[in-house]
Amino acid sequence: MSVSIQGLGHAYAELETISRLDLEVPSGGVVGLVGPSGCGKSTLLELTCGLREPSAGTIVVEAATAAPERLARCAFMPQRDALLPWYSALDNAALAPRNRGRRRGEARAEVAPLFAHFGLAGFERARPAELSGGMRQRVAFLRTLAAGKPVLALDEPFAALDAITRAEMQGWLAAALGEEPRTVVLVTHDVEEALYLSDRVAVLSPRPARIVAELPSPAPRAADRDAAVTAPEFVAAREEATQALKGAIA
Repeated sequence: MSVSIQGLGHAYAELETISRLDLEVPSGGVVGLVGPSGCGKSTLLELTCGLREPSAGTIVVEAATAAPERLARCAFMPQRDALLPWYSALDNAALAPRNRGRRRGEARAEVAPLFAHFGLAGFERARPAELSGGMRQRVAFLRTLAAGKPVLALDEPFAALDAITRAEMQGWLAAALGEEPRTVVLVTHDVEEALYLSDRVAVLSPRPARIVAELPSPAPRAADRDAAVTAPEFVAAREEATQALKGAIA
């Protein structure tokens, strides 16, 4: 397993956020996490990436258990794109190799060829304020991939986008993961998004979070997103996941 979490527990002082949670993600697998707001999904990502240490249980990422070693193997993409407004799109994307010790020119040369691949050709010199929301998210994801880590932790990557752009970005991310396979843990409030992008979806309970259901996706990352999400088996899976989520909240 690329990611293995066993008996995980976490608390902030007296506030218990995660309780007895088990989760495994195979190498190259994509797991989506859905659950009510405030249940601990983002905390789970932070714990996995080594940004926090758990109160109980074990987390293993690519055979690493200590927080600094887990962090060295994970690339974390937060809800907001976190692009530096005074940097160009190219220099924002180049932050990842620069953090690995590459010189500015070397880092630029490393990520520049990816701009066409990510549908960003011609926007290398644009500042974040000059980019659309979808383009900003592409730059942020390019930067995440350029970190070269085997595990990606994506926290609501498309939450700030309108419905049409969000659907477009889901299709784009599915294609990107097809060409650049990574182990992915995806947090989202959108059940349809989780089912489409993931191999399986884990439904979390209200705080303290625990997994109450795990559902396989009927068509993970299908090339034709619109056809995939309207297929009868996908609609049935979406309803099952939604009912599991409602049951967890009740």
